[in-house]
Amino acid sequence: MASKLGRIAVGGIAGTVGAGLATYLFLTDDKDRRPKPRAKRHLPTRDEQIKSLQSESFDILIIGGGATGAGCALDAATRGLKTAMVEADDFASGTSSRSTKLIHGGVRYLQKAIMQLDVEQYRMVKEALHERAAMLNSAPHLAYPLPIMLPVYTWWQVPYYWVGIKMYDIVAGRKTVKSSYLLSKKNALELFPMLRGDKLSGAIVYYDGQQDDARMNLAIALTAARHGATVANHVSVIGLTKEKNESGQEVINGAKVKDEITGKTWTVPTKCVINATGPFTDSIRKMDNPEVKEICSPSSGVHITLPGYYSPEQMGLLDPSTSDGRVIFFLPWQRQTIAGTTDLPCEVTHNPKPTEDEIMFILEEIKNYLNPDVEVRRGDVLSAWSGIRPLVSDPNKPDTQSLARNHIVHVSESKLVTIAGGKWTTYRAMAQETIDAAITACSLKPVHKECQTDGLLMEGAHGWTPTMYIRLVQDFGLECEVAQHLARSYGDRAFTVAKMAALTGKRWPIIGKKIHPEFPYIDAEIRYGVREYAMTATDMIARRLRLAFLNVQAAQEALPDIIHIMAEELNWSEDEKKKQHKLATEFLQNEMGQNVNRASRDKIPINLKKEEIQLYIKRFQIIDKDRKGYVSINDIRRSLKSLGLRITDDEIHTLLSDINVTYNGQLELADYLQQHGEKEVPGEELHEILREIDTNMNGQVELDEYLQMMSAIKSGHVTYSRFARMAELEEQKHEKEMLKKKISVERSGGGL
Repeated sequence: MASKLGRIAVGGIAGTVGAGLATYLFLTDDKDRRPKPRAKRHLPTRDEQIKSLQSESFDILIIGGGATGAGCALDAATRGLKTAMVEADDFASGTSSRSTKLIHGGVRYLQKAIMQLDVEQYRMVKEALHERAAMLNSAPHLAYPLPIMLPVYTWWQVPYYWVGIKMYDIVAGRKTVKSSYLLSKKNALELFPMLRGDKLSGAIVYYDGQQDDARMNLAIALTAARHGATVANHVSVIGLTKEKNESGQEVINGAKVKDEITGKTWTVPTKCVINATGPFTDSIRKMDNPEVKEICSPSSGVHITLPGYYSPEQMGLLDPSTSDGRVIFFLPWQRQTIAGTTDLPCEVTHNPKPTEDEIMFILEEIKNYLNPDVEVRRGDVLSAWSGIRPLVSDPNKPDTQSLARNHIVHVSESKLVTIAGGKWTTYRAMAQETIDAAITACSLKPVHKECQTDGLLMEGAHGWTPTMYIRLVQDFGLECEVAQHLARSYGDRAFTVAKMAALTGKRWPIIGKKIHPEFPYIDAEIRYGVREYAMTATDMIARRLRLAFLNVQAAQEALPDIIHIMAEELNWSEDEKKKQHKLATEFLQNEMGQNVNRASRDKIPINLKKEEIQLYIKRFQIIDKDRKGYVSINDIRRSLKSLGLRITDDEIHTLLSDINVTYNGQLELADYLQQHGEKEVPGEELHEILREIDTNMNGQVELDEYLQMMSAIKSGHVTYSRFARMAELEEQKHEKEMLKKKISVERSGGGL
């Protein structure tokens, strides 16, 4: 009996110890993921960074300020190497700000690894899943888990996809974000009500990460600067310098650079140069050796932004089998919906543009998954952009025709270290491999031989908590939505941003003037963005704020106020302000889809009924009071004035923050009248109203242009037009005046 009790006691103790150990292992993270202490260094100004580049020599000079280049700078700096990084444009100005915003392991790659028994693909997925967990841990304010639904419309595919997604969880192991799960048709439609329900058999939900890619890139660069790296945007490399080493071999010993802001040039001495320029990899390699074979095969990936009501706030969608075999993602992001991507060969360019064919391909594909209540309209495309994926051949292998599945690190005869290919999720692992190669190739002497970045917290992450925004509301009097946005974008640096915010003059919110009424961006972010090295208006609207990617029209409307604040911070002259407005407008028109949206509208045939044409001719003639056959800026001015608005031609900077704007960012005159009563309309806004309909750009609106606009609205190619609304209100006013004329004063109250 005693021995039996003893065995029970021993078994109980062993079970308790085992359970305790299992709990400990489950609740504690890997040792290499423990947060490192925050760097103490203040953030140098750009002038200080430029001075450092001009006066110091470095162990490593990195060319390229995208995710990979910034990752290399952070890795090298934290190992104790004297590090510099230069970027010809702005941090994340290329592919790194134009991604699908996902942090993922690659479900498709795992499928291929299993079906083809491909060990290399499996290792690639395994590495990406580890890095996914590392990114979510290192910047929790910028990266977060996102459930993604995979709808299944054939019953026998349910177990097929279910096993595949479960394998994704198993490969991730302890790095799993959250476990995937199976949904019935009813439950799938409850979670994603926009989904097409007919023939739906069920759905599977799995988890990946989502991020604000441009701000993540910036956070990595700022963290590198905090750890001692010299980082400078708008500094291009125009040549490489070489010297003979002890063996008589020519090796790189520096780079000639140019400050694109001031035009000054100088040479930066360095022991090692790293080429991390993405699609521009070959241009730097040819600076080293003009005879080298090109290894980059660029591919265009287009994304579009749609209104937020296209998707639930917390659920994405994956289309695993589009008409061309490419996976399409349909994801909520920043209260809007993004869809993409395409995959077409393209030319390497600094200014990639989305095309109408690519936009329509995405729209046609998502139509297949949305129910008939959601009319997918061309006019709902708020922004569109193209990112160049730098697919590469491996120069380390004899057969350079085949594209590398992952990334490649190559060291040339003159010791130029090139890192190319890969994807956003694995930027840290790519940087680690690159710096390892650089240390070996150039005989560098780091303080820490091993990589220090796994588990390192990024700028803003140290004091961030999910409820930190409440303190911003309580301590500063910020609007709740604005406080949430600041906490999500800046982490614990949001308090510094809030301290720079101007008083609103209202009872609530106390501070934080919005630069556009539809978005939570405030004036203080412009001033803080300059401290984050924003040097142009395009830097601000595209990468410090994400307004250009969310709504191109709203970005255009906010541009004058953004430039006004930046001019105060950077001492811009009037000529510089005009130059910045022109360059930012060209960026929005060409790279953010504004022109392609307009061209789509203008080329559709006029498809109006006879009575509709008669109505619009009548409205047109009411505005064209002089019967000139066209509407000029003076006609628009007179029309707005007759509707209760005083007009000025001065191009004044007027905040539009208390005007209601439709979801596509176009200002409705009715809102203007209701909110402002009798106020002035800036001359620039009059020109904007004219430009949105003046297709031949002659400063006049002809009747055919007006009919084209109304036909575009009817077909869904345009969601709304301020000119159309003005014409409608003018007609209503005209009808009321005509009615008064018909009923004389003598007869109006005559009685019997």
